[in-house]
Amino acid sequence: MPKTAFLPALLPALLPVLFLAATLGSAASAADFRLTSTSIAEGAQLAPDAVFAGFGCEGGNRSPDLAWTGAPEGTKSFAITAYDPDAPTGSGWWHWNVVNIPASVTGLDAGAGSGGEMPAGAVALKNDYGSAGFGGACPPPGEVHRYIFTVHALSAEKLDLPENASNALAGFMIGASTIATARITAVYNR
Repeated sequence: MPKTAFLPALLPALLPVLFLAATLGSAASAADFRLTSTSIAEGAQLAPDAVFAGFGCEGGNRSPDLAWTGAPEGTKSFAITAYDPDAPTGSGWWHWNVVNIPASVTGLDAGAGSGGEMPAGAVALKNDYGSAGFGGACPPPGEVHRYIFTVHALSAEKLDLPENASNALAGFMIGASTIATARITAVYNR
């Protein structure tokens, strides 16, 4: 019997191996996705510039610079979120939510979410303070809160969100299209 006759018989046994190899290959490319910043650092206290101006807090209310590299193949756009899971609301606090950032963009300058220049087509949603763009940290006195800055590589070129979409709806739509994420978690207390 020729050696090629065994190939059809082996194919069903090889399919799980081929699937695993493809999955690990995409996981490796997602692992190359990185987020960096000169304004914030993993586990470090946010600077006064990134603190809200109001609610008893005195800060610059300025979004940090963010840069990302290694977006996985198939990325058609990006979204950025900044979220405080420790806020005493029962649902956390959304400080920043930007969608429809073109795939050609690899970063945002400091202040871009605070009235600075955003990439063409990008849409900043209302934060939980009620204004579009970035809203800085302002935890209750005596509490240390985490601020998770995440860039999401998306498989959709554009998220079709209604005007005044809630952050929960945006989070659902972002999650449904996410290929990979890269994040920095900073902290703040006062």
